[in-house]
Amino acid sequence: MSSFWNHNITVSIFGESHGPAIGVVLDKLPSGEHIDAEELKNFMARRAPKKDATSTQRRETDMPNIISGIYNNYTTGTPLTAFINNTDTHSQDYNNISKLARPGHADYTGALRYKGFNDVRGGGHFSGRLTAPLCFAGAVCGQILERRGIYTGAHILRVHNIKEQKFNPCEVTREDIIDLRHKKFPTLNDKKGAAMVADIEKARMSCDSVGGVIECVVTNVPAGIGSPIFEGLENSIAQLVFGIPAVKGIEFGAGFEAAEMLGSQNNDEFYVDDHGHVLTKTNNHGGILGGISSGMPIVFRVAFKPTPSIAKPQETVDISNMTNQVLEIKGRHDPCVVPRAVPCVEAAANIAILSHMLSYPNF
Repeated sequence: MSSFWNHNITVSIFGESHGPAIGVVLDKLPSGEHIDAEELKNFMARRAPKKDATSTQRRETDMPNIISGIYNNYTTGTPLTAFINNTDTHSQDYNNISKLARPGHADYTGALRYKGFNDVRGGGHFSGRLTAPLCFAGAVCGQILERRGIYTGAHILRVHNIKEQKFNPCEVTREDIIDLRHKKFPTLNDKKGAAMVADIEKARMSCDSVGGVIECVVTNVPAGIGSPIFEGLENSIAQLVFGIPAVKGIEFGAGFEAAEMLGSQNNDEFYVDDHGHVLTKTNNHGGILGGISSGMPIVFRVAFKPTPSIAKPQETVDISNMTNQVLEIKGRHDPCVVPRAVPCVEAAANIAILSHMLSYPNF
């Protein structure tokens, strides 16, 4: 089952963009964990469409209906199931293009994989709408982690050609992360953020779209979490991050810049601090060595492609009769998915980290 992830905890995401509802089942969570409903609401609101030019005009409340797994605000240890109603669908926008393969979308590949029976409205199960239940799952996992002092935060590092500074890879505080969560447009440099917003608006006005990069950090993960080869922390994080539609790349620490370094430049020298902790002077390894946490902040960056739904005429094919066509997409679409994807990246990291933390002694 493609939308099922299993590593100590299991995550199963279901539904289609224009179906009655979407949702998630989380299993094997520890019991007795307090879950704050208001915090869940705040996390989900960060992913929801914004009332500005950077976002789609589709309006969904995204309030999860929890039907099992939480009782009196505590996890029961049994499957946690939540669904989110779809209330603002405009399925008629897809009536005239249901057989046209939209460039950049999974219409063509989905039709091949499911023999033409896939729901194409709004992208169906391939839609970014399915990041809402992912965010719910990640928000639950995040609360469990934060109770142990582990915090995940992300900012928009780049939109199109506009880029801001990276996190300090050796030191990111809880306060830094909380501050980003309260920003309407989560950048470290507000002036750069304003320039990014203007660039998104420029793309929207020209019937186009832009992509970007999100940088994410996880602080206070103890050293020794993870495994080598196929069970590494990078593996788990990457697999969940690639479950976010529009993701095209991920790098940890120095990432691809490491290919331009000498070993003497890339290696992070160890030292013992005043508290007896083993740390590194730099953090090119991004907090993970051999698939296992080093105790330094876990730092990674995620690249997002431009939104494929644009209003410009594009050449395509009608897969029902194999004829060449010209497509003009109508409807409501984000000119840039990056701002709303920030909590999605955090959610993916939360799920991955918690799944490995459950193997940690005395968790």
